[in-house]
Amino acid sequence: MREVREWTAHAERIVRKRRDPVVVQTLRSATAATIAYVIALRLSPEPAPLTAPLTALLVVQVTLYATITNGFRRVNAVVTGVLVAIAFSLLVGLTWWSLAMLLLASLVVGRLVRVEEYVPEVAISAMLVLGVTSVGDYAWARVVETLIGASVGLACNLLLSPPVWVEEAGESIEGLSRRLRQLMLRMGEEAAGGTPVDRAESQLHEARRLDHDIVEVDAALRQAEDSLRLNPRVQDSVLHRVVMRTGLDTLEICTVVLRVLARSLTDLAKEREPEPLFEAETGAALAQLLSEIADAVVSFAVLVTTHLSASAESAEERLAAELRTAAGTRDKLALLLREEAERDPGHWQLPGAVLTEVNRILDELDTEHRTRRLFEELDRVSREQRARMPRLTRLRERLGVTEQMWRNRAGFDGRSR
Repeated sequence: MREVREWTAHAERIVRKRRDPVVVQTLRSATAATIAYVIALRLSPEPAPLTAPLTALLVVQVTLYATITNGFRRVNAVVTGVLVAIAFSLLVGLTWWSLAMLLLASLVVGRLVRVEEYVPEVAISAMLVLGVTSVGDYAWARVVETLIGASVGLACNLLLSPPVWVEEAGESIEGLSRRLRQLMLRMGEEAAGGTPVDRAESQLHEARRLDHDIVEVDAALRQAEDSLRLNPRVQDSVLHRVVMRTGLDTLEICTVVLRVLARSLTDLAKEREPEPLFEAETGAALAQLLSEIADAVVSFAVLVTTHLSASAESAEERLAAELRTAAGTRDKLALLLREEAERDPGHWQLPGAVLTEVNRILDELDTEHRTRRLFEELDRVSREQRARMPRLTRLRERLGVTEQMWRNRAGFDGRSR
């Protein structure tokens, strides 16, 4: 039995590696470059047509959407550079000043034709073409090789479905929620006892560093959003993108509010040093509340990254139960803070700010608030799509793919999809 379990675990690891987006992307890139080189050997007059595999490597990006956009821009950049080089070759030869003028003109023209990050490619193509003797033959060979590489790269993405990066983005979102949870737990533990100013300031700095985590998660989510666009393996790609994007927006707001909460606790520690931040019962209630909110944050992240409707419903029920428990603890904390304020009316602002900030986090995590925000975002995306592609929108409406169907499916899939 032990050998069977080990063999099963080994097989599962192999399957996961085969499905790993990094492995898939590596194989697709290598395959596209090799095929492009083989085709270019037959069609290009050059003995070593390396421009074709180079173009294929650059064109085969991690998503189909990026492949199409990058392929068009790269072909445009190379062709533009070749045309600029041909124009210069008819007027001047290759000298230091003509090379300088060529590079300057190529970079300017590259900006004008809007090839984005491939502006240097315009200058590189022009410089390489101008530096050879048989300008005409080499120029058209480079154009042919570029077209071959771009075509092969696009074909590989159409035939070999590009990886979908939703799972990786979901892991990033859940990782962010767990870091938020750990910080909330530490803040609660400190609030329940005596919090020195230096420890309060350390928690404030840690809350500020979460901004960098938000940027990293946003980059992962953007990659996932691109992988859903034009991908034949994914249905309801707009709904997928909106669900995860609004979920990250909510976590970002919670991160900002948590930083403000850390600032309030730091100011309170400075004001009351060397006394504890709160009385014993109040501190214990705040620690309990932050612990319950921390669990709710993780449940929220699981909810917005869950793919199966049954799992989403279970996650939503768990989140709703945790929020109800936290709301009861919040009410208890509010009474304790009110009693403290009545005993010490001159110092109620900062404890009141603490209550306001935990209230804001609870409001952001509320399921009804999330559903309303999700529908608002779907409405916005629908309006933008109608304005940008009116014909496609009318076609979808004729086929029955309407905004109300999005709403119904969002409600069916645990009201989170």
